[in-house]
Amino acid sequence: MQIKYLHTMVRVADLDKSIAFFELLGLKVTRRSDFEKGRFSLIFMAAPGQEDCPVELTHNWDGDEGLPSDSRHFGHLAYAVENIYDLCALLQANGVTINRPPRDGHMAFVRSPDNISVELLQMGDALPPAEPWVSMENTGHW
Repeated sequence: MQIKYLHTMVRVADLDKSIAFFELLGLKVTRRSDFEKGRFSLIFMAAPGQEDCPVELTHNWDGDEGLPSDSRHFGHLAYAVENIYDLCALLQANGVTINRPPRDGHMAFVRSPDNISVELLQMGDALPPAEPWVSMENTGHW
């Protein structure tokens, strides 16, 4: 029996903020479908060259009273990144809280505007420990 990964779906409250967050991670919109009758949109975003591994942002036009709730039960999205320190600095400069800083040069966690936990992992070997990350405490939960 064959199985093929299709996508991960997450519900989002503010579509523009969510798209902007995932664009900071380097993802691009690859496909969008708006469903007038159902009053929702599906936006697929993926890293360049990895369009077959998207995240699907589902946005209900009339709101979703359950958002933003703690989506930790969902688990998390995970992305390997070229330089975890540079990406965390970019995210932080754009108002994203680094919930679990990359103190080890290998792993960090952040949350999207809809409270979706996102794990960032350094590609290859961990980077040497560096400030300000080494001294930074966890913020909230991840």
